[in-house]
Amino acid sequence: MTTATRGGTELEPEHAEIVRATLPLIGARIDEITTVFYRTLFADHPALIRDLFNRGNQAEGTQPRALAASIAFFATHLVDPDLPHPAGMLARIGHKHASLGIAPEQYGLVHDELFAAIVEVLGADTVTPPVAAAWDRVYWLMADTLIDLERRLYRDSGTTPDTVFRPATVTARAEDTPEVTVFTVTADPLPDFLAGQYVSVRVTLPDGARQIRQYSLLGAPGSGVLEFAVKRVDDRDAAPAGEVSTFLHTGVAVGDTLEISHPFGDITLDTTADTPLVLLSAGIGATPMIGILEHLAATAPHRPVTIAHADRSPITHPLRARHLDLSRRLTAATLELWYDEPTPGTHAGPLDLSALTLPADSDIYVCGPLPFLDAVRATLRDRGIPAARVHIEQFTPTDWREG
Repeated sequence: MTTATRGGTELEPEHAEIVRATLPLIGARIDEITTVFYRTLFADHPALIRDLFNRGNQAEGTQPRALAASIAFFATHLVDPDLPHPAGMLARIGHKHASLGIAPEQYGLVHDELFAAIVEVLGADTVTPPVAAAWDRVYWLMADTLIDLERRLYRDSGTTPDTVFRPATVTARAEDTPEVTVFTVTADPLPDFLAGQYVSVRVTLPDGARQIRQYSLLGAPGSGVLEFAVKRVDDRDAAPAGEVSTFLHTGVAVGDTLEISHPFGDITLDTTADTPLVLLSAGIGATPMIGILEHLAATAPHRPVTIAHADRSPITHPLRARHLDLSRRLTAATLELWYDEPTPGTHAGPLDLSALTLPADSDIYVCGPLPFLDAVRATLRDRGIPAARVHIEQFTPTDWREG
């Protein structure tokens, strides 16, 4: 397929007309297109599924849905600029790509495989040269935006796609709950990070595959080490057990070497602001909140913050002792806990936002399992909280068609 003209930031009118007309057809079958795309991509380039893509997300189908959603969301905005801008989506993808060491030339490979899948699913009679050219333009507008963003991220971090990972020595590990282990590592040089960011951890599994996962950083920047908590993901229903989390829990000891990326992540604390904060979390979603709280304790202990966390019980609550200690060290903090298991001094059941006072000028950070994120997002929207004040960190691939 011939590549459309590169450059610019908008669709040409003739391309916009075609995309607008064909978007319902592409959108209706884009899940099928991305399924074919990934199947042929990995058949043609098996090293990608072995050493780059998350094999668990592929098995569950979450990554193909995320790709489909991002393309559809981006294309929809191009033909209707009055709809929400995809800047947040692009920032999220760009930071994730940088943490994986994605290089510009890989976009060309994806382009060729994706458009072959479009033709295979829709047929050459449907994907005429004008249709192909219009969607080719959509792809490269999105790809070039991401390439530029990732180039800036590499430059600002002093890395390149080839050097974004570095060896790190495990200096401590502690079992925090039956499911969560905290790892402490050091590296030379040790990179700086912002509260709320994460690192990618790359490990070599017993079958020789090099798999990568992201983990939120704990501790305050400048502590001289990097800390992250890993929840062991057990197999459930049709979903496989977590390959990397299991390996880290069972196969990594003090003194071992891991590969870690430079810290990335766009959901970070604005350290120049003094507005109230609201931190809402559930399960392992507590980890980025702990990083934010530890930064506040070190630099702004008087900033108002409302902390709310939901979990199954005190025993399963990740980093519970830190949560409690930090809430006491912050002079203007309140902590509310919800547990499924009745526990004195806490609320019973799922987190209930109606029990919280949300200051009108507060910045709200949210992290947890997908059902929790969906429920909180809907409640905040119903309460009229501006989307710009809500910062959602999602550990699984995002279906941008659902926000």
